[in-house]
Amino acid sequence: MNATQSNRKTAGVAGRVEAADWESLVNNLGTYGCAVIKGLLAPKECRELSSLYDHDEHSRSRVVMAQHGFGRGEYKYWSYPLPKTIKALRTTLYPTNSTRKWRCNRLGRAITTGVPWRGHTG
Repeated sequence: MNATQSNRKTAGVAGRVEAADWESLVNNLGTYGCAVIKGLLAPKECRELSSLYDHDEHSRSRVVMAQHGFGRGEYKYWSYPLPKTIKALRTTLYPTNSTRKWRCNRLGRAITTGVPWRGHTG
């Protein structure tokens, strides 16, 4: 079952994260360096988040890629307090066992009970 199918059964971001096919996601992370969780955000959530982009009060900084030799485009860092959906994504995606395992393996570190990127400077 993918996250899209689980939307009917499980409400909210946390439920959709939990329902994702983590074995496949971890395999894709290891193979391709990225993974897509289909249906992670509902269309309404996507529209709400994208509508915030042009409002600078929701971001703490803006990075223009060309200024750093990284190609074209830009991105922004969210300011605090985070939008509800972003906060839910961070609190449910980051500490999952699968992402912890993948991150620790990539860093060549033992898997711990803490968040794997804390203390990592690279």
